[in-house]
Amino acid sequence: MHDELFSIKDKVVIITGGGGGQGSIISYEMAKRGALVYSLDLKFAESVPNTLKHNLFQIKCNITKPHQFADVCSKLFRKLKRIDVLINAAGVAHPTLTENNYPMENWKKTIDVNLTAAFSCSQIVVPHMMKNKTGSIINFTSINAEVCAGTGNPAYIASKGGLKMLGKAFAKDFGKYGIRVNNIGPGFVRTQMTAKSYADPQKRKARTDRTILGRWAEPYDMVGPCIFLASNASKYMTAQDIYVDGGWLANGLHEY
Repeated sequence: MHDELFSIKDKVVIITGGGGGQGSIISYEMAKRGALVYSLDLKFAESVPNTLKHNLFQIKCNITKPHQFADVCSKLFRKLKRIDVLINAAGVAHPTLTENNYPMENWKKTIDVNLTAAFSCSQIVVPHMMKNKTGSIINFTSINAEVCAGTGNPAYIASKGGLKMLGKAFAKDFGKYGIRVNNIGPGFVRTQMTAKSYADPQKRKARTDRTILGRWAEPYDMVGPCIFLASNASKYMTAQDIYVDGGWLANGLHEY
């Protein structure tokens, strides 16, 4: 039926970075729509509401430690006999505005979470998805996968560009098993990560003016695209980039 096309009811969904920001909102909203959501993070800003205790489960997990993520996947598959969706939403940024030097420590911390963890989590979950010959992996990239939308943060920009192409490589490798891999690229989103930029009137205005829709995104704006890519509505989509950026990338030059 038509109303089932976008249904995620009873789908088993793992979301990394579910403790705050976009990952937290996506976890709550997908659980509200009947998915069985397993939200992973090092810590959680809020506990699960009583109304969602049967659909949303918070699991403390360091995704930069592959054995921890593998243990979560194994336990879930033994219990539920399926893992339908992995959303690689975990991300960090360590902007360091120095003239000529970006600290190696910040480079490693950023790449480990934003790129290497998405690589390892995807490889770990795929054998479980293969058993049911279906699965959807959704990577959170950024407009920075296409353009340098900021300065002093080369690790973040490199990680998001790498994640974009990793998604396409995995789409090609895993497609024969019925597993789809797509990317969601947000523009500027109001989260704890961007709070400092949003609080700066000059930066906030510049980024708002550059966006065709004239506002920053809210985390809720990412929910619909996630539901679409997790559902049968996108069953013939793989290796694609969906930019949820309010028109940022399309805006081109300012009027003159």
